[in-house]
Amino acid sequence: MSKIAKNSIKIPEDISCIYNDNILTVKSKHGEITLKVNEKYTIKNENNEIFVLPLNDKFKTDPMWGTTRAHVANSIAGVISGFSKTLELKGTGYKASISGSKLKLQVGYSHDIDYEIPKSVKVECPKPNIIKISSVNKELLGVVAAKIRAFRKPEPFKGRGIKYDNEVIFRKEGKKK
Repeated sequence: MSKIAKNSIKIPEDISCIYNDNILTVKSKHGEITLKVNEKYTIKNENNEIFVLPLNDKFKTDPMWGTTRAHVANSIAGVISGFSKTLELKGTGYKASISGSKLKLQVGYSHDIDYEIPKSVKVECPKPNIIKISSVNKELLGVVAAKIRAFRKPEPFKGRGIKYDNEVIFRKEGKKK
C-alpha cells in the first residue's frame, strides 16, 4: 500500500481543477495543464483538496497509485509556480541564441543546430553560454532539457559539452607520456 498516494493535495484558491472522463484539467493565470489519469484510479475534489482513489481494492497495492498522485501533484505545482532548468555550455566557441521559435546552438560541429522550441516551453539565453528553460509541465520540461543536452553531452576529459547547472562531471585523467 502506498504511503504517498493516501495523502491529499491542497489546492490554492485561484486554481480550478476539473475532472471528466479520466482527464484532469488544471487552470490558473500561469497556464493550463491537461493530464490523462490512469483508468484504475479516480480523482475526488472536496474542500479544496484532491484525493486520488483506486476504483478497486486490488489496485491499492499497485505502484501506479503513488505515481498517479505524483503526476497530479506536479500538475498543480506547475500551474502555481512553474518549473525551470538551467543548462550551461562549456567549450571554446560554444554559444546559444534564440531566433524566433528556434534555439540556435553552436557546439563545435561544422554546422549550427536549430532546435524547434515547443509552444508550452519558454527558453531564454541571458548569456551566450547559459540556457534557461521553464514550463508549467514538468515532464515536457525534462524532455526538452534532455534533448538539448543530447546535442553535445559533456565529455569526461576536458569537461566540454552541455550540462545541467547542478551536474557534476567526473573528470578522467588524460594520457600519460
